[in-house]
Amino acid sequence: MSWDLSQLVKVDDSGYIEERMKAAVKEMEDFREKTRGKIVSFNAKQVFEMLDELDRLQLEYEGPFNYARLAYSADMNSDVNKHLFGVYRNTATAFMQAAAFVDLELGQLLTEKPELVNDSAIGEYKHSLEKIQRRIPHMLTEAEEQLTLAKDQNGVRAWSMLQGDWLSSQTYEIEIDGEMKTLPYGEIVGLYEHPDRDLRKRAHEIVFEGLSKDDIVWSSALRSVFTDHLTMVKLRKWLSPMTQSLIANDVDEETITALMNTIEKNVGEFRRYLKLKAKALGLEKLGNWDIDAPIPTDQSKKYTWDDARKLNVDSYTEFDKESGEWMNEMYERRHIDASVREGKRSGAFCATWHAGESAYVLQSFTGTIGDVYTSAHELGHALHAYLGTRAQKPTNYEIGSCIAETGSNFGELLLTEKLLGQINSKEEKKAILASVLDSFTGGAFQVSTRVWFETMLYEAIQKGKFLDGNTISDLWVKARTNMYGDAVEWLPVMRWWWTFKLHFYMANYRYYNYPYVYAGLFVFAMYKLYKEQGEAFVPKFKTLLSAGSSKSPRELAAEIGFDITTEEFWQKGIEQFKEFVNQFEETL
Repeated sequence: MSWDLSQLVKVDDSGYIEERMKAAVKEMEDFREKTRGKIVSFNAKQVFEMLDELDRLQLEYEGPFNYARLAYSADMNSDVNKHLFGVYRNTATAFMQAAAFVDLELGQLLTEKPELVNDSAIGEYKHSLEKIQRRIPHMLTEAEEQLTLAKDQNGVRAWSMLQGDWLSSQTYEIEIDGEMKTLPYGEIVGLYEHPDRDLRKRAHEIVFEGLSKDDIVWSSALRSVFTDHLTMVKLRKWLSPMTQSLIANDVDEETITALMNTIEKNVGEFRRYLKLKAKALGLEKLGNWDIDAPIPTDQSKKYTWDDARKLNVDSYTEFDKESGEWMNEMYERRHIDASVREGKRSGAFCATWHAGESAYVLQSFTGTIGDVYTSAHELGHALHAYLGTRAQKPTNYEIGSCIAETGSNFGELLLTEKLLGQINSKEEKKAILASVLDSFTGGAFQVSTRVWFETMLYEAIQKGKFLDGNTISDLWVKARTNMYGDAVEWLPVMRWWWTFKLHFYMANYRYYNYPYVYAGLFVFAMYKLYKEQGEAFVPKFKTLLSAGSSKSPRELAAEIGFDITTEEFWQKGIEQFKEFVNQFEETL
């Protein structure tokens, strides 16, 4: 269950990898030397050739950079990995600084010649240039862009890194079956889905009591990241704190407003599910430690790594043979790191390896049904990578987060379909439906709470409030209450929930959360289409994932017949959610 990163580089040696990262900076600086100041006079053909050269550079040096980043994520305690990651941080910053002039000069060129984007010589880079046009009003000078990158390295990026490093170093004492155990963070959170209700509760209490003791660290990091962003909002003349994310995700405010309005209007359906789940667990009301709990049937069993592999590969294969072959390849080539270890980054992610037309997945597998779903989710990202890297160059694979979650969420539904097809009892069906509903409500409704919370934090700072730990916690509880109402009983220490969520601390990646909401409802709407059209839907889905970022989410949805700017569209996803809730209720 550990990955093989040696495939990313020609020589699996830290010295060689460091040398290649530094060589990338040198080559980018050479490119800058010969190109800077000339782009503003380029014709369409020259722009195409320049972007093509940048893509070549990315493909050539992608491996060493990925190696350093991934090795550190898998084991932050390794001295070698720490050193390589330090080199990665420095060289990646230098690389970006050297390349900062490109978008600025393209912005100048497109300001003077906006018609250039429609020149046939631009070819596949058209939408990439359209996205630059959208950023033009918010660009700084080259010197200012480079200064921003420099201040971020030991500013917001350092605060973000501190939060992740601090969390990964934590261990927790907990009694399991009469024996005291010391567990790293990545392992104790696996107990949140344990069949033993008391153990789930104690795990939450222990983790968040521990996190609350370091509230100065968490509040300092969060306050620094959020205040820095508001400074950049003014400097870049963004209309609001969300503007950056709208541009980065290639979406518009009209779409996200319709999305979030739809969620707000349907919180009653979410609470209905929570009350049904309480009934399924034999409870008067869910405790927060029950929200992710499995339904107590055979589905609460532990899955082996081989069990999970077979379930997921078969799920993708039954959808599409080629997709299944690629997912099996992820296991065969050891592109997945799933073992639990101290110093490993919490959570899960999938990193695209463009030059290898593949991907790498990190997760911590403890054998729960939730872990099997995490595998399905991350493999969906991998499928996106397999399709997109074969159809697009790197520039056209800079996918906004809204579309980036499409393959992953769809993968979870494929696993659900597979599991439901194997069951023989109402109890098993209930457990599987609870799993998919827990995943969806976590990604759509609970994550919407984070969107509201983030907005509250910006508003508080703008009003002059000092965000200490208790102030932040009060805002979190307010956002939480707006979503959950009185459907859940909360442990007092859960007011510190925000402390561990890395999405709040990501430097220069604000409003990270609404794309999960987008993807959840978007995929549920597509799943309805898949159930209606069967095999005819498969090529449409693969075409969507193959498009990468060569088209906007709005365009991609329109090609399937969806208008994502309307609440009526997003309600289609809610209808699929209600369908699953109704099926779940029938099992009670």
